[in-house]
Amino acid sequence: MRAIITTGYGSPEIFKVGKVAKLTAKPNELLIKIHASSVTKADTMMRTGKPYIGRLMIGLTKPKNPIWGTGFAGIVESVGSEVTQFKVGDKVFGENIATMGTYAEFVTVPEDGIVAHIPKNLGYEEAACLCDGGITSLNFLCVLGNIKSGQKVLINGASGSLGTAAIQIAKYFGAEVTGVCSRKNIDMVKELGADHVIDYNKEDFTLNTNTYDIIYDTVGKRSFAACQNALTEHGVYASPVLGMPLLRDMMFTAVFGKKKAKFSATGALPQKKIKRLLKFLIEIIESGKLRLVIDRTYPLEQLADAHQYIDKGHKKGNVVLMPHIQPIARS
Repeated sequence: MRAIITTGYGSPEIFKVGKVAKLTAKPNELLIKIHASSVTKADTMMRTGKPYIGRLMIGLTKPKNPIWGTGFAGIVESVGSEVTQFKVGDKVFGENIATMGTYAEFVTVPEDGIVAHIPKNLGYEEAACLCDGGITSLNFLCVLGNIKSGQKVLINGASGSLGTAAIQIAKYFGAEVTGVCSRKNIDMVKELGADHVIDYNKEDFTLNTNTYDIIYDTVGKRSFAACQNALTEHGVYASPVLGMPLLRDMMFTAVFGKKKAKFSATGALPQKKIKRLLKFLIEIIESGKLRLVIDRTYPLEQLADAHQYIDKGHKKGNVVLMPHIQPIARS
């Protein structure tokens, strides 16, 4: 089968298209023909090998797993002898966190892993991206932020994969939502349900004193210290981008003060917790309260182009890799 081999850390040129042996499902596994896989900002950060501490988990000098990618959607091609919940031909999606391997034509996943049937109102492209933006934002807003109806929630980076999901999830829970994005994305953010939109080039949301119960900084561009005055008395600042300042603020606010700084590595949560979040997310999807925004799709051979596009920092929603479409020219 065709796959993208990751040869080291650095620029997108580390990705090479190669042929590897087609996978075979073990007794407890599904073999899935991938129709779409997600390409995320987290993927591009991991590609650089920075911060270096992350290499303790993914490989010191080169990746332990040569085929990267975690989010997928496709069709079950075969099942192992012990599999009971899925059958050949089922349309499924999920997140293969432990072994990755979704930058390829096929992937194997354990039946008890992060895998589920695709909701009827989702296509492959949308389903492949559901876990990244959806589960992460659900974790940050519900588990870390303990979101409640009537609260005021600000989402910084509202036009990205995390932000577009977060707007809709926050509205689902009855919050009053403010989205922060660039001018060109204001209309999209409003269409997704944001009650207020701030153009970060014209207005600094941190100057809005005692306003927000939750500030969800999806892009890690503003620190807890900068946002502190904008939070209400018991407000929460949460970001999936961990650095030393956030780590320090988390430790300090865990002991002192009413306002809290929080972080979670959603993919590192116990699998049972992730599956509970996924089940809840599917309920939101099936209720028609959450739609996935797809910015661009790329064939397998153009994964490097996908990473280069994400590196520019202008993507809207999600970027998708589709291994069974033909390469196309892009400007």
